[in-house]
Amino acid sequence: MKSRLSAMQTKPGKGGNGEKKNNFYKPAVGKQTIRIVPNKFNKKNPFTELYIHYGIDNKTMISPSNWGDKDPIIEFAKQLRQTNDKENWKLAKKLEPKMRIFAPVIVRGAEHEGVKLWQFGKELYMDFLNLADNEDVGDFTDIAEGRDIIVTTVGPDVTGTAYNKSTIMPRTKQTSLADDKTLIKKLLDEQANPMETFKKYSFEEMKQALQAWLAPEAEEGEIIDDEKEIENDEPAPWETPKSSTKKNYSLEVKPKTSKADQFDSLFDDEDED
Repeated sequence: MKSRLSAMQTKPGKGGNGEKKNNFYKPAVGKQTIRIVPNKFNKKNPFTELYIHYGIDNKTMISPSNWGDKDPIIEFAKQLRQTNDKENWKLAKKLEPKMRIFAPVIVRGAEHEGVKLWQFGKELYMDFLNLADNEDVGDFTDIAEGRDIIVTTVGPDVTGTAYNKSTIMPRTKQTSLADDKTLIKKLLDEQANPMETFKKYSFEEMKQALQAWLAPEAEEGEIIDDEKEIENDEPAPWETPKSSTKKNYSLEVKPKTSKADQFDSLFDDEDED
């Protein structure tokens, strides 16, 4: 019964706002030691790259492009780029999904909590890739002779932004993932799939969310601004991004019976497909 309770508590969440915080690792201010665990879903690479839309109609939406499907927000951005309007081009850039990286990790001293997903941006990702390319470091995910990672995090009082900032450093000593073979097997087997962590919205649902966010009569929405984006310590999946952009576009379409029809006409080709 205790084992079943533990499994239920660490079961992956399924929805955009329904993800369980316990499934995710977010570094606290100070120092923590973690270990990157070999990825159950990709034996060759512990990191999963996902493209995600943040803040459109107050939603976190994983892009269908991750599965090779059409994304209405990306399609709309393409339409904006076909105009000569500067504001349309700026908005198109902001509508592009943001790349986020997910890695399975355990926190040293809290191994009993199981494997968590750590989400971070491109800056930390490059640091990890450089480590992987360093022959002196070797395979830091190796379950027998890998290396723990020291994560040092500073808060907004140091960064001067609304976000924390984390840096990483591998420990010099090589260690095993765990001393107990049973625990090692559990850590390798019981992992949340990043591809299944977020709710998968339909094409129509994403189109409606975009339309609601663009509606002039609606309140100003929020979306991460690429030009001011904090690459290092991104908002957790359950958090609302803090930066925002004005919903301002001037894409011209042929007159129809209503604004809704005008908006829908932009996706005629996609709907037919």
